[in-house]
Amino acid sequence: MRDEPTFLHLDLDAFFASVEQRDDPTLRGRPVIVGGTGGRGVVAAASYEAREFGVRSAMPTIQAERLCPNGVFLPPRFDAYQKASRAVMKIMSSVTSLVEPLSLDEAFLDVAGAMRRFSDPHAIAEFMRSSIQRDVGLTASVGGATTKMLAKIASDLAKPDGVLIVKPGDELRVLHPLPVNRLWGVGPATRERLDRFGVETIGDLSRIPEATLVGALGAASGKHLHALSWNRDERGVRPDQETKSVSHEETFSEDKTDRIELQRELVRMTERVGARLRGAGLAGRTIQVKVKYHDFRQVTRSATLDHLTDLAGEIGPVARDLLGGLEIAGGVRLLGVSVTGLSSQGEREEQLSFDSVADLGNREARRALELAVDAVREKFGDDSLGSGAVIDDGRVRADRKGSLYGPLAAGEQDRAQDVRRGPEGDPS
Repeated sequence: MRDEPTFLHLDLDAFFASVEQRDDPTLRGRPVIVGGTGGRGVVAAASYEAREFGVRSAMPTIQAERLCPNGVFLPPRFDAYQKASRAVMKIMSSVTSLVEPLSLDEAFLDVAGAMRRFSDPHAIAEFMRSSIQRDVGLTASVGGATTKMLAKIASDLAKPDGVLIVKPGDELRVLHPLPVNRLWGVGPATRERLDRFGVETIGDLSRIPEATLVGALGAASGKHLHALSWNRDERGVRPDQETKSVSHEETFSEDKTDRIELQRELVRMTERVGARLRGAGLAGRTIQVKVKYHDFRQVTRSATLDHLTDLAGEIGPVARDLLGGLEIAGGVRLLGVSVTGLSSQGEREEQLSFDSVADLGNREARRALELAVDAVREKFGDDSLGSGAVIDDGRVRADRKGSLYGPLAAGEQDRAQDVRRGPEGDPS
């Protein structure tokens, strides 16, 4: 625990829904629910207007429709959310290099080193919030405290669109009246065990001897929760969390048994994975396809390349072959593709120096094409450009726009410089 509240936690308010309301002014002030549709859909985010009807994230979409029949239900647009997230992370990184992202919409910051530029943590929080509002068009809530755990709790208490900095000496006054499930590690099973001791608040938990908690919850959990109840949290901000994989997967509203239809979905998913790899400056060697069947059985198949790649044109054929080796007759509920064995862009460029001239030229020409597609989609939106891929007799071929999967045809490198918004083709 520190002497000053220099741990900050920033959390964007109703992130996915707020991006939708920002991009479509007709949605502002209306209950917006983002998530999967159909019988298996789950709410990914709900605007504050929707939350007034009881809609919450992770709730089945069918339940949300019953609670909020006049809500606006939208499918996720992950590329738009990632673009907004990158802009917000850039603002945080302008304050301190010690930023630990937890997800697209939240991160911890260690601002001890930034105190030379700002008068106090509250000033830092307000600077970030005003910058995000001005430059990204979103609102954020920020909590600050002498520990990471309490900073996270403080940002929750500050929502929406607020700041709460817990001053040294006030930690237990803020912490102890809160419900015990505010603590990390108190899930339904732990809460049930704590109910036997009459524990309702964090203060109740703090008054139980550590040895008693260890006996009830086990050594690790008992000691951990006892320490947190007294605001003892020795964890620091870890800015260099290594990304282990980049993936995209979807649960279908109805089981799919058509292999050609599944291959079309795979085209779209591999393009998303390739774009995310390039956006993060990463490349990988191992490609994995995941299939979950109608009976919830799950299988994965993977293959490893002899080189690093961030290209859908290289990921796609491997993923397609992996899918081709799986049985689908019973119906596929979920399909996903991921790339692991990641390395930085610098390592990829070092590897390219050992490739043959022909391989290098072809791969870099294809990369120019995919980067051009990235630029168009970032400017005009995720659905502005289709892949141009169609399925013919179970194989992917290119139509007149050129597939990201097929061999790079003569002239395709030139067309990469003139990719325009295309109304034709299957939207990606």
